[in-house]
Amino acid sequence: MAVLVARQGRELQRYSPNTGGRIVVGCIPYRVRGGDGDGELEVLVITSQKGHGMMFPKGGWEVDESMDEAARREALEEAGVLGDTEPVLGFWHYKSRRYVDQTYEGFMFPLRVADELPQWPEMASRKRTWATVQQVMDGCPHWWMREALQQLVARHAKPQSAL
Repeated sequence: MAVLVARQGRELQRYSPNTGGRIVVGCIPYRVRGGDGDGELEVLVITSQKGHGMMFPKGGWEVDESMDEAARREALEEAGVLGDTEPVLGFWHYKSRRYVDQTYEGFMFPLRVADELPQWPEMASRKRTWATVQQVMDGCPHWWMREALQQLVARHAKPQSAL
């Protein structure tokens, strides 16, 4: 069995030429319950490293990876899931909570979950749980993540031939 370790440090981080803040990439891990792909959308949320909140996996985009590789890496490190990313949902500018003078650029991808691992790099500091779209809309404190979720919901509401 291979040991997975989360990346740490800021040496490889990409920074926005527009805002000077970090470029952050994340994903919305999801599955469809019931039906033949037309059932209820469920999303996987995680807690912050301090153990509270409701958010999606995200982190800095590093110079040695593509955006979708970064999204899949964050899903593995923070939530312990594997899957395939789909086309980007969009990007948002948001203020850092820790560094109040910094504006980050956040890109979000859907990630259709193919496998949930029993162990993952950040399992000691994060909890994961499947939730309904409404639970996340009510509980996620990050406006830009809620907007990304709305984009995912809208994309799945379209007939499959339109995707």
